[in-house]
Amino acid sequence: MASGVKPRVKVPKTAAAGETVTIKTLISHKMESGQRKDKDGNTIPRSIINRFTCAFNGEMVVDVAMEPAISTNPYFQFDAVVSESGEFVFTWYDDDGSVYDTSKKIAVS
Repeated sequence: MASGVKPRVKVPKTAAAGETVTIKTLISHKMESGQRKDKDGNTIPRSIINRFTCAFNGEMVVDVAMEPAISTNPYFQFDAVVSESGEFVFTWYDDDGSVYDTSKKIAVS
């Protein structure tokens, strides 16, 4: 597991039924391409977030595959229509097998 990895998400606490809400996500991650060398000339192993998913009440909303050219601390912003109260689950997958996740609830009135 990479050190200092911190997922952050911003989801409105409430929404009207059928409303489109904007969701913002960011994960703090150094992202190493696997092409650089350390001071001793050894290749630094690749370590990138290679996939990001977001599900709402178990239904997939976003599924993104990422490649080595992705920037450090990847940020995603997207819209989702909410028809009922529920929970968004956000998951980031790292090359080293680590999985980072967080969730946020939204109440629909």
